[in-house]
Amino acid sequence: MNVNRVNMDQGLRLEQIVADCQKGSEQGFERLVDLYASRCYNYFYRLCGNAAISNDLLSELLIKLYEKIGSYQGGSFEKWLFTIASNLFNDHLRRQYRQRRLLEGKAKEIAKQGPIKNTKEEWSDQIQNLLKKLDDDTAELLMLRFYGQLSFKELAELRSEPIGTTLSKVHRGLKKLRDMLGGDHE
Repeated sequence: MNVNRVNMDQGLRLEQIVADCQKGSEQGFERLVDLYASRCYNYFYRLCGNAAISNDLLSELLIKLYEKIGSYQGGSFEKWLFTIASNLFNDHLRRQYRQRRLLEGKAKEIAKQGPIKNTKEEWSDQIQNLLKKLDDDTAELLMLRFYGQLSFKELAELRSEPIGTTLSKVHRGLKKLRDMLGGDHE
């Protein structure tokens, strides 16, 4: 079969599908989506390298396609479709740029206000994360001392070691935590 004949048949079929879509045919729109969804997704994915963003952009494109199919007046359907896709991607880039500028502005504004005092909950979360970075023995000892509120004597008895050893381990553990926090916190 002649290649031009195949392309012509596909072109006529595409024209019919588009005409069906313009008449409001759900089946026509489904066929159009089947024909172009993967190509458009791949287009977006190659531009941004992110599957979630590509899926969002594809969803936006399909909505635009549904809304604007009536404005298609012939010519290359692919050119028309990918012009819309390109515009959507450029809009996405502009939104990202505006968000980045907004965040940078907010960060500068916060920096001008001076250091922020952490709330008790924030400190607790930060300490909890730092405790995970200590060796298990030291972390357990500090948790028993401060969360379990055991005295040094009770800790020493629990661990069957001299009280001086327990004191030394607790103080070394606290020093490690201070160092991880930046050294200026009590």
